[in-house]
Amino acid sequence: MSLTVWGRLSSINVQKVMWAIAEIGLPHRHVPAGGDHGGLDEPAFRALNPHGKVPVIEDDGVVVWESGAILRHLARAHAAAGLWPDDPARQAQIDAWMDWSQTTLQPALIGFFWGWYRTPPAQRDEGRNAALLAAAEAALRALDAQLSDKAYLAGDALTLADIPSGTLLYRYYEMRIARPALPNVEAWYARLGQRGGYREQVMRPFGELEGRLAF
Repeated sequence: MSLTVWGRLSSINVQKVMWAIAEIGLPHRHVPAGGDHGGLDEPAFRALNPHGKVPVIEDDGVVVWESGAILRHLARAHAAAGLWPDDPARQAQIDAWMDWSQTTLQPALIGFFWGWYRTPPAQRDEGRNAALLAAAEAALRALDAQLSDKAYLAGDALTLADIPSGTLLYRYYEMRIARPALPNVEAWYARLGQRGGYREQVMRPFGELEGRLAF
């Protein structure tokens, strides 16, 4: 196959890529890497990504790393017009939500996930976790407002704008924590859960990560 993906399937950033691949319908080969699979410091992998992180893809000879860059490449290279419209104004809107997810929502939500779910109880910093969760909930309220008059973040159809933030929702809603009412986010999450690619690639059990910092 001309498309190969390296990464562990329990990784949020790998799940973003795998979900997009499913939405586009691309045949691909998956190579387990990272976590228990190791291999990130091997010379062959470092030749693909000098930073030693997943996900990485090779698409017909083109190597791309960083999940956002991979998503944009796949949508452009494979004419996924639904995920990445031709209109520059729509692209700018999609880009904004993708970057916002990476710089605002993910650091707070995954910071809390690491500090609370992945940290053994005796080692948790409760004050820091409370601050991270509050920041995540503030970001989710921004999503709730954006979704007040539309089905998806950039309109009435799924685009790349939905993938980074949408991938984070499964962990948020599966953790045993109290959550504020976010009706628009909850409806969006339900819509995502009806998509085969989301169910298969994002809604994966992550119990292997509980209380486990070294992974």
